[in-house]
Amino acid sequence: QVRLVESGGGSVQAGGSLTLSCAISEFPYNTYCMAWFRQKPQKARLGVAGIDWRGDTEYMDSVKGRFTISRDKVKNTLSLQMTNLQPEDTGMYYCVVDSVLCQNKLTYDYRFWGLGTQVTVSS
Repeated sequence: QVRLVESGGGSVQAGGSLTLSCAISEFPYNTYCMAWFRQKPQKARLGVAGIDWRGDTEYMDSVKGRFTISRDKVKNTLSLQMTNLQPEDTGMYYCVVDSVLCQNKLTYDYRFWGLGTQVTVSS
């Protein structure tokens, strides 16, 4: 059973930084897509950043240049470095993975989800 555990969320002021981490277990696939999704209250979950097994990345327009997604194959983790955070970045962030080569990492219907970690940015 694939297990995803997020950590690193918290409360920061605008302009601050956070790094989210996702510990991935029971996922022995060499071909995959992974991403971070964000959900605001009473809104749909949206893909923020994605990466595939080749290292190709995709980002939501509003986070380009501020967020960086990365995959550590040795530690089996997925990370999201977030800089210059803004109040609109507030939300619950979810780590998602699937054993496919998805064409669009931010809109793919991922099978495996973590429970999420909250990020709150105050102005």
